[in-house]
Amino acid sequence: MSSGETPVKVWDAPVRLFHWLLVLLFAFMFFTGKSGSDWMEWHMRSGYAVLALVLFRILWGFAGSTHARFASFLAGPAACLECAKHLLARKPSPYSGHNPLGGWMVLVLLLALLFQTGTGLFANDDLLSEGPLAVLVSKATSDQLTTLHVWNFNLLLVLAGLHLIAVLYHAGFMKENLIGAMFTGVKRLPASAAEGGVARFASPWLALVLLALAALAVYLIVKRPF
Repeated sequence: MSSGETPVKVWDAPVRLFHWLLVLLFAFMFFTGKSGSDWMEWHMRSGYAVLALVLFRILWGFAGSTHARFASFLAGPAACLECAKHLLARKPSPYSGHNPLGGWMVLVLLLALLFQTGTGLFANDDLLSEGPLAVLVSKATSDQLTTLHVWNFNLLLVLAGLHLIAVLYHAGFMKENLIGAMFTGVKRLPASAAEGGVARFASPWLALVLLALAALAVYLIVKRPF
């Protein structure tokens, strides 16, 4: 730790677990989606799990800990422009939570994942597998949603690549260990930033309740009780 830096707890356990579970599930979805029909059942199951996680993260973005909340990291155009200038100039500008650009990337990724899992519910592979809601639409509509499902996954790969590049840029040029912070929950911040970095941490029991509600919602959607 550099002189003048203070370790500050910023990421709660639910956010960290969400992040790393999503990374693993996304990789598994890529593998199963590319592996063909023998893996499609697991591809769909992993998609249900991702949908439950995304729904949980959206709920946690309103009810969770300070730095998990959308209100804490969705900034306006001026703040985003200022953040971009600092990044391009390789000028350290530490934030206790997500920086303005990173915050919008979080939202874009969540929406893209929501779209991906949503279209997957209606998709088909023209062989043996189809999403649990494909029977509710015409074959032509299912085919269109399948195409969007494939295109959006390519977009997700681009977004994931940009996210990784940003993390490496912060590590190499800004000397910010964002990966380590997502494991430990602790960021090392200058005293000036640390003073404003005190977070309120929501109960993990609340996180479990919200996760259970998200999982129940996905179960009811998949089982189509209507």
